[in-house]
Amino acid sequence: MRFCFIIEEEYRHDPMPMVVADQLMRWGHTVDLLEPQETVTCLSTMLEQGYDAYVLKTVADGPGLSILEAAEAVGIPTINNSRAIRLVRDKAVAAAFAHAHGLPMPPTYFVAHPRLLAQIAPEEYPLVVKPSNGSSCRGIYLLHSPADLTALDIAEANESFFLAQRYAENTGFDIKIYVTGREAYAAIAKKSPLHADVEEEFIPLSKELRKLALDVGKLFGLDIYGIDVVETPEGLALLDINDFPSFGRVPKAVINVAEYILHAAKRAEMRRNARIKRNMQRRHNAQRQHPLNPSQEILPPLLEITGSHP
Repeated sequence: MRFCFIIEEEYRHDPMPMVVADQLMRWGHTVDLLEPQETVTCLSTMLEQGYDAYVLKTVADGPGLSILEAAEAVGIPTINNSRAIRLVRDKAVAAAFAHAHGLPMPPTYFVAHPRLLAQIAPEEYPLVVKPSNGSSCRGIYLLHSPADLTALDIAEANESFFLAQRYAENTGFDIKIYVTGREAYAAIAKKSPLHADVEEEFIPLSKELRKLALDVGKLFGLDIYGIDVVETPEGLALLDINDFPSFGRVPKAVINVAEYILHAAKRAEMRRNARIKRNMQRRHNAQRQHPLNPSQEILPPLLEITGSHP
């Protein structure tokens, strides 16, 4: 099979997804790398290029997403799909979507500028404030009370919007779960940006953790993703969703991700072939039921439709 991996500038030197592309090539498949910041992309011939799927690990507002959407528009399978990526890349949209579908995410507010935090009621504190387009746990602040607003100095105030979430008391570490399709892999206890360092370690992937991870993927339409959750006295709390994470420390991650991409492309090919076959069968059945009679007069009905008379 033939794949196009769209590589954003930020990930040019990262292992993921390059190691997955290398694995697919070792299995005998063709992988072309497309760097949108370095080369032009011919949109006129996307179908003729013969790719079975486009794969993207994107940054927020990166150019790769436009190319991915163009591939979808002409009918080429994509991993992940652009709608799912946009749903999770804007944290405000992801929070609204999660709440609307009953996922256990803490109460969340959209804040266009930090000064507007003063409008949030005191009983909503403690608050976690983070950029709505953030990643890698950067720019996250914990406010214990409205009094903390006077000392708050957010350097990114002119570069992004923000979310304010009610802080959920927890065990002091985040839990990261990695998923491809309907297969949830290892749960890893990781350092929380709001707590002291913890030693990363694998923890049991409970039924509750697995169910939440798979529910997120189903609702958001994600293929390859990860979620961050914490354990609270009230149960699990969903903090973040990432499309195409690094899969760091996950055993056999490269093979698992490569196999999923391969199987997803093959499933799309089978669906495409089945659709073509059904359409051909419909046309064949229609021709059998209404065969074209060469001697049939076509002109009079056309004249009647146009309102003309012979």
